[in-house]
Amino acid sequence: MEMPKPTDAHKKLERLLGTWEGEEKMHPSPWSPQGGTAMGRVVNRPALDGFNVIQEYEQKDKGKTTFLGHGVFEYNPKDSCYIMHWWDNYGSPGSKFQGNFDGNVLTLTNQGEMGHSRAIFDLREPDAYAFKMDMSQDGKTWATFMEGKYRKKS
Repeated sequence: MEMPKPTDAHKKLERLLGTWEGEEKMHPSPWSPQGGTAMGRVVNRPALDGFNVIQEYEQKDKGKTTFLGHGVFEYNPKDSCYIMHWWDNYGSPGSKFQGNFDGNVLTLTNQGEMGHSRAIFDLREPDAYAFKMDMSQDGKTWATFMEGKYRKKS
């Protein structure tokens, strides 16, 4: 039996691969009452013969690590959607985000204990991407929590 191979849908996640760094803007929220800026570093690597992408994320403010995250991206052919499983150093249980690409923009949403979250990966620019995390209590009215612009380092 021949081993399965990643489909074109799986291969769309390859756009995330690499090491990325950039400035982030934190909007005022319970986690950052004043808001402000920080530096983000994202390392995305392929896993499981190209079926998944593993993400390691670190945010620093004034040289001090302020937030860490670990994500696993996949394409689910049964449901025709992309999934990101996410864990971070806030100690909450992992989260599951689901969504799809619209052109080169991947939008993933989650509904959890703290309301709704929306992660948007804008991959339209070569060797750069923009990220935005929005929050909502009702899933209809959204407020930007954080946004960043990253450049590919390797």
